[in-house]
Amino acid sequence: MSFHPLCNIHPEAKIGNNVTIEPFATIHRDVVIEDGSWIGPNVVIFDGARIGKNVKIYPGASISAVPQDLKFAGEKTETFIGDNTVIREYVTISKGTNDKFKTVIGKNCLLMAYVHVAHDCIIGNHCILVNAVQVAGHVTVDDWAIIGGASALHQFVKVGAHVMISGGSLVRKDVPPFTKAAREPLSYAGINAIGLRRRGFSSEKISEIQEIYRYIFLKGINNTKALDIIEQTITQSEERDYIINFIRGSERGVIKGYGLGD
Repeated sequence: MSFHPLCNIHPEAKIGNNVTIEPFATIHRDVVIEDGSWIGPNVVIFDGARIGKNVKIYPGASISAVPQDLKFAGEKTETFIGDNTVIREYVTISKGTNDKFKTVIGKNCLLMAYVHVAHDCIIGNHCILVNAVQVAGHVTVDDWAIIGGASALHQFVKVGAHVMISGGSLVRKDVPPFTKAAREPLSYAGINAIGLRRRGFSSEKISEIQEIYRYIFLKGINNTKALDIIEQTITQSEERDYIINFIRGSERGVIKGYGLGD
């Protein structure tokens, strides 16, 4: 372990092996930092933080702070940061409330400078939140999603896996998996074919996903009918069922095709 003499670590904090804590960082009492992590200068890690292995947290970040939620009554909640995640300068992450009692950032994520993740959010693995993305409370982002810089996500929104959201977007409704979303109001802009290829999806699987979304966004039929047709005409697969269940389970409603309103 390498602790700079000018850092402030509570004696009851649990610090793993080969952890480096730079000057003026503050680590509170109920904190766990696992092996190999690096905590940069002027980072503050509050009670309830559970930091995984080989995490890098850059200067000025605030982890597991009290939620910016007037309903928070001091209940014991936590913040989980997965292994190998990188949290850049001045990122702020709030701990949970009595909704989920936790906020979660998955493994192998990159949160760029000035990102804010509010209470009770669940961010999956391999996600990228570009500079100044603002995520309101209770948001769910599934694995491999990329959210463009300066985007704002409304509370309770859900973003599916392998989604690409354009920079500067206002995300008011759910964004289904495997898609790209852009324009204002935020709309379907095709499937994320480049991202899917990079992650090993076959041409046949990409074509299957494209065909599913033609029914949902391009044929001018409502989602209920479109999903029924998809179940009858598209061979069952993990991806097909994920899309169907995501849209049927949406509480805020999903984005529309371009030109069809929000």
